[in-house]
Amino acid sequence: MKINFKGLTTQVVIAIILGIIFGAIFPKAGADLKVLSDIFVKMIKMVIAPIIFLTIVVGIAGMGDMKKVGRIGGKALLYFEIVSTISLAIGILFATIFKPGSGVNAHSAKGDITQFTKQAAEGSHSFLDFIMGIIPDNFLGAMVNGQLLPILFLAVLFGIALSGLGEHGKVVLNLFEKLSDTFFRIVNLIMYYSPIAAFGAISYTIGEFGIGSLVSLGKLFGLTVLAMVVFIVVVLGSIAKFYRFNIFQFINYIKDEIFLVLGTSSSESALPKMVEKLEKYGCSKSVVGLVVPTGYSFNLDGTSIYLSMAALFIAQAFGVHLSFGQEATLLGVLMLTSKGAAGVTGSGFVTLAATLAAFPSVPVEGIALLLGVDRFMSTARALTNLIGNGVATVVVSKMENEFDENGTAKQSISQTA
Repeated sequence: MKINFKGLTTQVVIAIILGIIFGAIFPKAGADLKVLSDIFVKMIKMVIAPIIFLTIVVGIAGMGDMKKVGRIGGKALLYFEIVSTISLAIGILFATIFKPGSGVNAHSAKGDITQFTKQAAEGSHSFLDFIMGIIPDNFLGAMVNGQLLPILFLAVLFGIALSGLGEHGKVVLNLFEKLSDTFFRIVNLIMYYSPIAAFGAISYTIGEFGIGSLVSLGKLFGLTVLAMVVFIVVVLGSIAKFYRFNIFQFINYIKDEIFLVLGTSSSESALPKMVEKLEKYGCSKSVVGLVVPTGYSFNLDGTSIYLSMAALFIAQAFGVHLSFGQEATLLGVLMLTSKGAAGVTGSGFVTLAATLAAFPSVPVEGIALLLGVDRFMSTARALTNLIGNGVATVVVSKMENEFDENGTAKQSISQTA
């Protein structure tokens, strides 16, 4: 079998292997290579604010007039919120029980660990401070300063207002869609640097924390995949059974799209074929057209599991002990920031940085520890996102009695025209 050395995944794998070898043989020099991953983290943080803002605005406004969307949109959003919250809770539960980050002795890091723990202590605020912090002093200030929760607040208001403009807002919506595509192209360009960053991150991890840290990274990856499997089989399987379809038969039905996502690590790559497949499966065209695109911003189950587990992994790695109240607050922050993720490679990493920036108790710089395995996690979360959105579309179609058990889509567009 011929190996594609031009592929980014292959390059990252090679960089990880070289980084492990370099960090093990030259631990001091490896620890000094953290700057390579710091550059990557800084570039990612550079595009967080516009990506989160544009993605949420486009996701909300893209649903059209709320009155016209009516029942279908409301049920879809309610389903998204309930299921994505369950996925976040599963991630937190797995990370809390199995503690994948406990094996990374981050206390041995030089210089910056004390700074992180100090920031964690200073970052504790009251619930009222948390609520007041969501409202920005002004629109541009939130964007310029990169204040993520205020950006989320502005994006929701902007998206609702833009949706209310109807046809008059189409020009702005089209512009925002193009801008969103542009910023994700910037992310794609940044990802070309990821092999170098991965080499630096793994060299630093091995040189600073020792070869044993690989066990924890592997544990995190394995537990994350296990949590996603449990979510698909137990949670989505139970939902599917309640609405009278089999989750395993459905997964087999979309196997071509699953293999496409495996090859690209992006659930968006399968979007056009998923729309066609779901209509043939029996979902009405109107429900598919509304639920599938919206789900790509609001129903990222795999990304939600990854975000909650990764955030707690970093906290455990740096010895930051979160109380039950802090974990509940983290869940609330994740419920907001996870809505800003999109189904493209690297977006989960972007959103994790956004989450930690909005939750100062956990050091955002800790995402460098995850860079070595993030490429593999990207595929796992994209697969879970794909299956989750497919199930959501079938469920909403059945809720609305717009599902043809014989596989012929109902044409109900005229009823909403």
